[in-house]
Formats: sequence, C-alpha cells, structure tokens
Amino acid sequence: MREEFTSRRSEWAPAYLALEQSGELARREEALRAIYRECRLCPRACQAERDRGATGVCGATAQAKIYSAHPHYGEEPPLTGRRGSGTIFFSHCNLLCSFCQNWEIAHSGEGSYISDRTLGRIMVELQEAGCHNINLVTPTHVVPNIVSAVRHAIALGLRVPLVYNCGGYESLEVVRLLDNIVDIYLADCKYMDSSLASKYSSGAADYPERALAAMEEMHRQVGDLVVDEEGVALRGLMIRHLVLPNGLAGTDRFVEFVSHRLSPLTYVNIMAQYRPEHRAYRFPELSRPISLDELRQALRLAAEAGLQRVGRF
Repeated sequence: MREEFTSRRSEWAPAYLALEQSGELARREEALRAIYRECRLCPRACQAERDRGATGVCGATAQAKIYSAHPHYGEEPPLTGRRGSGTIFFSHCNLLCSFCQNWEIAHSGEGSYISDRTLGRIMVELQEAGCHNINLVTPTHVVPNIVSAVRHAIALGLRVPLVYNCGGYESLEVVRLLDNIVDIYLADCKYMDSSLASKYSSGAADYPERALAAMEEMHRQVGDLVVDEEGVALRGLMIRHLVLPNGLAGTDRFVEFVSHRLSPLTYVNIMAQYRPEHRAYRFPELSRPISLDELRQALRLAAEAGLQRVGRF
C-alpha cells in the first residue's frame, strides 16, 4: 500500500469523539430529528410523521429495527481484516430494488425493534469482540437513531471507525450533517440511467443524480481510503458497483464519473455476485446471472478509465 494511503492506528482517532466533546454531535442529532419528524431523510421526502407512529415509503417508524448484529467476514478485505467487521443490519430500506438479495430484511422488514441506548451497547459489544469497525448496513432511514446511539456508545468507550454502508440513494442535506460523524462511506452505485432506476427501484428516477451528488460530498468529507499498518480501513470512501446483466448498470459511465469527478485512487469494488432474486424474474433482462465476459468487460472499463484501486468481490 502506498505511504499516502496508510496511517498508524495508534495515532488515529474517530472525529465523532471531538464532535461529542464540543457539543456539536448533540446539535447534529437534533437537526436530524427535525428532518425525521416530517420525514425527508432520503430523496423520496415522503413527509411521514414517523415520531407519531407513521411509516414512510421505507416502512420504518421512529424506532430502529435491526435484523442482526455480528462480526462479518464477507465484506471487503479492508473492512473485515482479521477480526471482522461489526455489522448491524437494519430492517427496511428506502430504495426497495426489485432484485434485492436481502428482501426479507429490506422489503418485509423482518427484525426486532430496539432502543437507541441498546443500539449503542451493541456497537460497544462489537468493538469489545475485536471488530475493526461498526458497519451500519442500510442506515439511511434510521440516521437519527444511529447518531443518538453513537452518543450513548461514546460514553461506554466506542472508538472504532463508523462505516455508513448505504444503497447510494441519499439526501445531500443528511450526508452533510454526517460530516466527521462517519469515518468510512461504503456506497453503492447501482445505475447511471434514471429510467432504469425508476423501473427497478420503486420509482426512484432521480437515483443517478442523487447518488452521484452524495458520493461527491462523501469524497469531499473523507477522501480516498486510508488504512492502518495491517491494511484495515480507518477513513475514506469505498464504492460498490454491482455488475448487472446486459450492461444495465452503466459501468462505462460509472467508471468515468469516478475517475474524473472523484479520484482515480477511489477504492472501487466491481461486484460479480448478481443473481436474480425477489422480483427480478418479472424482468427478462434481469432474469439471469452475469456472464464471465460481462465481468471481464466491467473490469476492462475500470482499467481503461484509469482507476487504480479496483477490487473484485
């Protein structure tokens, strides 16, 4: 790993500690809860009064619901390291893709409600289990709960990086409020075509513009990925790009965006794991896994765009 991408873990501290000490983290929590009351946490801005028990488009109420929390060894190597990523899977989702591989969690909302204080304790328990980070999976619709939980966890000794593991359909207003709270952004970039985003992700026609704007802000905040002496992530932007059949993900436009609008040194994971799940069989063009040639083409496009930190996972 090049020297500019490494930092001694002993010399690193999460920025959220300073925010809590200054009182800024409490102010951010209140700002997020104000957004939450007539919910516009995501670009759908459905205005559900979630603190009064209403459910938004995502299906979530004001209380966080989680499906599971455990050390995870199936994430990108800079996240899992040797001791795993402390992964918390939140129930429900704001994107609701037709080919969702975790549809029981995202669409059906399976899981258990927990308090913010309990969520904070879970974060600390994962840290105590040796996990390198706290990996918040599908966090968009529960950001106020997460920030509240982090404040409880700081009091209990939380000190590992926070990973914001999202589908990319983010509100720029909310992402800006996460500045110096989130250490590592792990964002999907699913499509570069608005008509496909609308067709496959429950009418989210503005997905490409929202996702690209959010990733630019994420990169502004945390920059390119920085790892410790063992190659474990401390801070930075990571992007997942799931290769879809028949070129539907717009890989050519995606890699050009990363190279020219972010940085050729952005950590990009070209994902080959697509399989038709949930309602994918309703769409003939999505009803098969990708071919080896399609994966090779995606990797070739990334190389031609000059991307220098490309993983295949």
